[in-house]
Amino acid sequence: MANYRINPRERRTTPKDYVIQRGDTLTKLAARFGTTVDKLARDNNIANRDLIFTGASLKLGYSGKDTFEPSGSRQGIRGGGRPTGGQDVGGPTGVGPSNASSGMSRLADAARRAAMGMGGYNSQGLCATGVSRAIRDAYGIGVSGNGNQIDNNLPRDKFKQVNMSLEEALKIPGLVLTWESTSTRLGSIYGHTAITLGDGHSSASDFIERNTTNSGRTGFKVFMPID
Repeated sequence: MANYRINPRERRTTPKDYVIQRGDTLTKLAARFGTTVDKLARDNNIANRDLIFTGASLKLGYSGKDTFEPSGSRQGIRGGGRPTGGQDVGGPTGVGPSNASSGMSRLADAARRAAMGMGGYNSQGLCATGVSRAIRDAYGIGVSGNGNQIDNNLPRDKFKQVNMSLEEALKIPGLVLTWESTSTRLGSIYGHTAITLGDGHSSASDFIERNTTNSGRTGFKVFMPID
């Protein structure tokens, strides 16, 4: 394996996106950027660690804690680790569990009400309906589409994609989560979407999912309301 020298200026806590080059592997990139293969695979939803694509965008972090921390810089490429040539849609703006906006708290409350009015703690297979209802109640706007379509239909003057792990997102209320695909039959076709409740583990759509994970789910994205 080649030896890589890390530029000291790159030892910062803000994340960035790296375009995968020919000859790159997760092992090489982990060594080059001071992180781990496990972290890269987890944060980029890579199931096969031996398979990455030249030209795809890979989320990288440089912090000593090996984690992505919210910052004011622009980052976040739509399309995640897939070679779709996505576009810059902006990154986190310092949001955290203690400083979520009033709109985000309002959206989380609306999501909880929608979930309890639909399935409670049992899925009805109508996740996008629950999320759309919550967004309408909180912001007065309609968003259509299935679980894997809502991300494309969120108005960009109201929501922006942020570069954040699921673990961090679940600590913050009022973030919209989307997955391109899940392990269920319907989920493999329609994906899944939900809104974070801010307790570190729950999300709401047409039901409240007490333990939200990426297990069996791919194509994870996070969207934050702009207030």
